[in-house]
Amino acid sequence: MQFPEFSDDEPEVPVSFHFEEVAFDLPDEQKLSDWLLGVAESEGKDFVEVNYIFCSDERLREMNVEFLDHDYYTDVITFPYAEDAVHGDVFISSERVADNAQSLGVAFEHELCRVLVHGVLHLAGYLDKTEEAEKVMREREDFYLKRIFPGGA
Repeated sequence: MQFPEFSDDEPEVPVSFHFEEVAFDLPDEQKLSDWLLGVAESEGKDFVEVNYIFCSDERLREMNVEFLDHDYYTDVITFPYAEDAVHGDVFISSERVADNAQSLGVAFEHELCRVLVHGVLHLAGYLDKTEEAEKVMREREDFYLKRIFPGGA
């Protein structure tokens, strides 16, 4: 049996975006990837790989029940694969992002970037289960959002 030969010239993609039964226009993927890699670097973390999976509200709620025993809707769930590096899967409800953007009075792209960086920050070791930890998480999100939206959103 002969195995196919794979080219070593194909670049590895450390950030990838996938869609499960939802569709929307994702802003400049390369710019987003570079920004997220920069976040990990600023946090002093190696960036191995992050898969972003966009899905429906209902799909993310089902995952929240199954894996976290939380029976409510959420915008993002992060599954880390390493403790000392940014490596994992980040599931995002695009419906929840759109609803949150509307209720917060910000553009969809701004709220989308907030949850993208939220996932990276979780993978970098930040938590948000206590009031103080959530405050620190929000401060880091705002700090990095200013880098991609220098004039505001």
